[in-house]
Amino acid sequence: MIHGLRIIFKDSAGRSEMRYCSTRGGVQGWGFREVLFSGYAPDGGMFMPETIPHVSPATLRSWSSLSYQQLVTEVCSLFIPEDLIPKHDLEALISSAFSKFSVPDAVKMVRLKGSLSILELFHGETLAFKDLGMKCAAHFLEYFLHKEDRRATILVATSGDTGSSAISSVSGLSTVDSIVVFPRGRITTVQERQMTTHLEDNVHVFAANGSSDDIDVVMRRLFVDQDLVKRHGLMSLNSVNWSRILVQLVHFLYAYLQLSRVQETEGDRLPELEVVVPTGGAGNITAGCIVKQMGVPLQLIAMVNSNDIMHRTVQRGDFSMAHSVKQTLAPAIDIQDPYNMERVFWMLLGKDGALVKGMMEQFQMSHRLSLSESLHKKLSSVLSSGSVTDEGIIETMVKCWEENQYLVCPHTAVGVWHHYHSPIRPGENRCCLATASPAKFVGAVLKAGLPLDLPEVLRALETKETRCKDLEQGDDWEAVLRELLEAVHSSRQRGEPFYSSIKEN
Repeated sequence: MIHGLRIIFKDSAGRSEMRYCSTRGGVQGWGFREVLFSGYAPDGGMFMPETIPHVSPATLRSWSSLSYQQLVTEVCSLFIPEDLIPKHDLEALISSAFSKFSVPDAVKMVRLKGSLSILELFHGETLAFKDLGMKCAAHFLEYFLHKEDRRATILVATSGDTGSSAISSVSGLSTVDSIVVFPRGRITTVQERQMTTHLEDNVHVFAANGSSDDIDVVMRRLFVDQDLVKRHGLMSLNSVNWSRILVQLVHFLYAYLQLSRVQETEGDRLPELEVVVPTGGAGNITAGCIVKQMGVPLQLIAMVNSNDIMHRTVQRGDFSMAHSVKQTLAPAIDIQDPYNMERVFWMLLGKDGALVKGMMEQFQMSHRLSLSESLHKKLSSVLSSGSVTDEGIIETMVKCWEENQYLVCPHTAVGVWHHYHSPIRPGENRCCLATASPAKFVGAVLKAGLPLDLPEVLRALETKETRCKDLEQGDDWEAVLRELLEAVHSSRQRGEPFYSSIKEN
């Protein structure tokens, strides 16, 4: 593909060739629209493109002058057929998605001392990287809902930032109901209030007495129930949803084009770029692995906090959950089930859905899985990893401030820690992804003894009214959510506003 030219192939039935399948082999041939209006695949797997397009060196060079927003359009057009969303509509949707971001091009590259480059991905309304993919997904969703005159219900489990971003992204859509569940006491006050201060009739927020992994178990069961999914137009905007991963591909391509100097090269040889990624549910690192398969020479570093399943998997092939999720200064990656790794395993196993199905069902039952020697070897050739303690997070935040007068959030610090402990060599290029604004993590900033000027948008949260419902350990969370879905469905059918019985805190 050349910038400005879109080539679309058709199959014998006249359908666009870009189709999607489940990582577990039970679903093939779905289109982008069907995948967007979905969560997990009906067989419990996750959707992936049946064919991952290759990006040539010539195309990369032609993209090197593009803005971030233009690059999002080009990349999305590889995976969204033009007969589904015409190019001019796609451009308009993406432009609208980023219109309220606080920097002109939605993201910002910052170059600091010691060859430290940080790609700031947190300039959206909720100050987290989730806003980039979420806003685009919401606009794609609205595009189809408007054309088809239908409703959808978004069901989201969040470890901190996803919930508020999902609510914010679809809050203006009258055809969408949002149900968000977060782990009570395991996220920051700012993260919680960004969700619970939404009092709109179509927003329902639950605080579960458990970890984000506990919530994910319930969500997976709900999405496997296809009668429930169809009846309520149920979909997810977690990184389970392919549209989120799709936009996250651009983080890596943009970083590469900004830092690798690819435009100065000729022929097929391309310079490498190391990208350091704070990792929880593994959506971003999965996007990086896909971009690597597209032909972009990336060295990927997955950095985690004390919840180190990703690190153990890369280092020893030990894909096993710890007995409990540890609460750290980087709560959005306090995750012991990096569910997007299923997509990475699928790619590395040659798209063998049956093998992935057996592996992941074993993991879901026992919470333990030892990778085969061959799979572990493939994984460690694609990824490197590291694990950082809370002490390391504070140390990094302080060092970055002292050297640059630049404040990083605790999640970004997990990635920057690698930079400080593995100095870059001459001629190498490295980028650390900054996933959230430090203003969302006041406690960590204060613990580091660093100054923080809280934005007015966050200060205003302190005095707003809140609403949510608690889910306790003894409750049947799945039954509660099913009951809410039915109640919402009944009120919409009657054409009446739904006023839930959620108690105000």
